Amino acid sequence: MSFSANIKRYQKENEKLKQEIEEKAGKTAEQLYEEREKRIRDVIDLKVPDRIPLTTRVDIQKYTGVSNSATYYDPIVYKRAARQIAVDFQPDVSNIGLPMSGAALAALDVKNRLWPGGPLPPDYDMQFVEGEWMKADEYDIFLNDPSDFVMRCYLPRMYGALAPLAKLPPIGNLFQGFDGLTPTLISPEFIKMAKNIAKAGEETVKFREAIGDSGEELAQLGFPPLAHLGGGGIGGAPFDVVSSFLRGMKGSMLDMFQRPEKLLKLCDLILNMRIAHATPADPKQRGNPKRSGMPLWRGDKKFMSQQMFEKFYWPGLKKALQATIDVGFIPVPFFEAEFGERLERLLELPKGKVVASVEYVDAFKANDILKGHACIFVRPPLASKVWTLRQVEECTKDLITKCRKGGGLIVEVRMPDKGTKEDYHNMMESIREYARY
Repeated sequence: MSFSANIKRYQKENEKLKQEIEEKAGKTAEQLYEEREKRIRDVIDLKVPDRIPLTTRVDIQKYTGVSNSATYYDPIVYKRAARQIAVDFQPDVSNIGLPMSGAALAALDVKNRLWPGGPLPPDYDMQFVEGEWMKADEYDIFLNDPSDFVMRCYLPRMYGALAPLAKLPPIGNLFQGFDGLTPTLISPEFIKMAKNIAKAGEETVKFREAIGDSGEELAQLGFPPLAHLGGGGIGGAPFDVVSSFLRGMKGSMLDMFQRPEKLLKLCDLILNMRIAHATPADPKQRGNPKRSGMPLWRGDKKFMSQQMFEKFYWPGLKKALQATIDVGFIPVPFFEAEFGERLERLLELPKGKVVASVEYVDAFKANDILKGHACIFVRPPLASKVWTLRQVEECTKDLITKCRKGGGLIVEVRMPDKGTKEDYHNMMESIREYARY
């Protein structure tokens, strides 16, 4: 089957599924969407909904048999699997995200990621590769001319296929004449680079065509997204950008002691550039209020002390959160480790304007701190993958019992590795009923 024929087949499947969903529910998909969207609006507004909004986390490989490599090499197959999970479990919010074409990543020879079906076996998860992509003595180069640094230093290090860019003269000097540069650009290494870029571009276009608007496709079946990652807003804490994509964890931690002022100046520069290029929320788009996901990972207790958090992490994160609110989004910061009492800082932001996504270890503390000020979205403990169905159900219901009062709560249900589809569905229905007010 051709590429375009496969896309058309998927779209026809969506139309048929929509009819089946509407017949079973006795409601239109649009009515189902609005019911779920209203639950999300209510909890964000700190109101008590008819039921606590629920979402699910399921191992796609185990549940559908679709390998993780499909995420990078066969997006239609992956979308079909994610759609099946949504239709089977009927969550109030969907979570589907497709990264980049594995073929494009390979053509560019990307250095900071390993992905299934490429450098990793098909059933592995993507792995992030730490690197010191900006050296300690390059702060001034970046601060003086970020575009030049990215073009001639960062990209050649991050992508092996772009290594020839390191031989370019300073970009700021090109106003004196581009013609003198042309012999360099026709050298064999630059021609090879151009071919790799063209290959990556072709693969990316094809990949994006297959992805389509996957969030909208699920919305047409009645499932609104919790948040868009990279779909609006300002992004997360600038310190996370520096520590993961520029200096690396080791480098950024040393910089907090050896060159703190330059580190802070770089964080401010990154944040200001993001704010300057932010796109306001489009009121014509589906869903209201618009929600912007914001992964966070380096501001927890294991990475830095409270003193360092107050100096290097929270100021930038607070500005990013407030700027996201200012352009019309509800930020959904994903605290990906134990932040504990540091969550109190969210009280400095406007009431009812943030959804704090926390891991189970922070659930009850977050509820104590933020109840009545910000909605919390609780993700289950990672260990629940190896729990029994009964343990997962008891844990989820205990969380609901202790945190449900007054609304402002969203709960994710993690399906354990062991269990039949019927077991999963029965547990989800039991929890769904228990979550009613």
